[in-house]
Amino acid sequence: METTLIKDLKAGTEIKIHGWVYEIRNLAKISFILLRDKTGIVQCVVSNPELNKKISDLTLESAVEISGEVKEAKVKAEFARSDVELDVTNIKVLSKAEKLPIHVNEKTTTTEFQNRLDYRFLDIRKPKIQAIFEIEATIMKAFREFMDNEGALEAVFPSIIGASSEGGTDLYRLKYFEDDAYLSQSCQLYKQMLACSLEKVYTLFTVWRAEKHNTPRHLNESRQMDYEQGFADEKDVMDVLGRCVQHIVRKVNEENKKELEILKVDLKIPKIKYLTFEETNELFKKEKIPTDEHDLTPEGERKLGELFPDTIVFVHDWPLSGKPFYIMPKKGKDGEEISAGFDAIYKGMEISSGGQRVHIPELLEERLKAKGLNPKDFKSYIDSFRYGAPPHAGWGMGLERLTMLILGIDNIREVVLFPRDRTRLTP
Repeated sequence: METTLIKDLKAGTEIKIHGWVYEIRNLAKISFILLRDKTGIVQCVVSNPELNKKISDLTLESAVEISGEVKEAKVKAEFARSDVELDVTNIKVLSKAEKLPIHVNEKTTTTEFQNRLDYRFLDIRKPKIQAIFEIEATIMKAFREFMDNEGALEAVFPSIIGASSEGGTDLYRLKYFEDDAYLSQSCQLYKQMLACSLEKVYTLFTVWRAEKHNTPRHLNESRQMDYEQGFADEKDVMDVLGRCVQHIVRKVNEENKKELEILKVDLKIPKIKYLTFEETNELFKKEKIPTDEHDLTPEGERKLGELFPDTIVFVHDWPLSGKPFYIMPKKGKDGEEISAGFDAIYKGMEISSGGQRVHIPELLEERLKAKGLNPKDFKSYIDSFRYGAPPHAGWGMGLERLTMLILGIDNIREVVLFPRDRTRLTP
C-alpha cells in the first residue's frame, strides 16, 4: 500500500500514512492520536484493545506509520482536518521520541523564545512555525517569478571580498591565504558591474554585518533580494520595486490561504505613495515627530505606517550625506546638492533602500574620498565604469524584514530558520 499525504485523505478509502505524533488522548476504551505530516494534521481513532496498549507507550513527536480506513469526522480537533478522521487498524513506531526539551504541541504552555531557538529543529515542527516558512518560501519564489517576467537575469555573486562594499568598519574579517578578506556586506558593487553589461540583473544574496546591535529588527546574517537595471534612474527602479512587492503579496494571498489563516493574517495588496525627504520631514513636524537631518528615525518610519496603512511609501531626494558613496548626486529644486537615493517604508519599517548609482569614474573617486574611503581599494570596481557604463539604478530588499512585516511578527528572528546575532552561533 502506498503512503498517502494527509491533505489527500478521502472518506471511504483504506490508506497508510507517515508522520509525527502531535497529540495523544487516552480514554477508557478508546484513544485519539493527532498525526501530523508536512501537509496537515488528521485525527486517528484507536478502538482496538491491543492497539490501545501500544498507545500507552507512545510519546509525542515519535515518527510512526499508521494504517486504517478514512471516515467522515465525527468530532473536530484543533489544527486537524475537520472533514475526515482515520479509523486505525495498525500502528508501527518508526522512531520513538525521547522526552521533549521544548513544547511542540501548540496547545501546551508556550516555551521561552531562546529555548525554542536552542531546539529549532523541533520548533519548526509546529504548524504556526511551518506556516511562516511556507510563506517565506512563496516570497522567494514570487520574487524570482516577478524578476524573470521583467526580463532580468538571476546571478550569483562572491561572498568573500577584499574591501568594504559600503564603507564603515562593521565587517567580519577572515584570513584568505596570505591576505586579509571580509564577508560581504552587500553584492552592490558586483550587480552594478553586471547591469552595465546585461541591463537587468537580480539575486537572492546572503549578507553579513558585524554591527553590535541587539534589536528585534536586525540580524548579523540576513538575506537580500537585490535588483539592478541599466539605462535607468531611481524613478524607474522605484516603480519596479513597488510592482514587485505587490506581486509578492498577491502570490502569498493566492498560494498560502491555509498558512495565513493559521497565523490569523489578513493581507492586503499595498498601495504606492511618493514623498520627498523634505516633504516627509515637514509631515513629521506637523505630527510632532522628532526628525533627523540625514535619515529617518524608527519613530518616523512607524508614523508613516500609521498615516499610510497598507502602503509602500517611497521617500526620495535624500540629503547626499544620508546615502552611500555609490548613490548619484543631483540638484534639488533650489539648486542644492541632494542624492538620487530613496528608502521604501512599509508597515512602519524600511524594507528597501536604493537609487541611481554613480557611473562616472572621476565622480566615484570623489564620493569615495568624501566618505573617508580609499579609491585604490575599489580600483576594479571603478575601472569597470571606464568602458561605456550607462546610467543605472537599483535596490536591495531584506527577505526576513519583508516576511516579518507581511505577517505582523514583532521579532525578526522568528522568520529565520537558524538566526545569527551577537549571542547565537548554534544550532
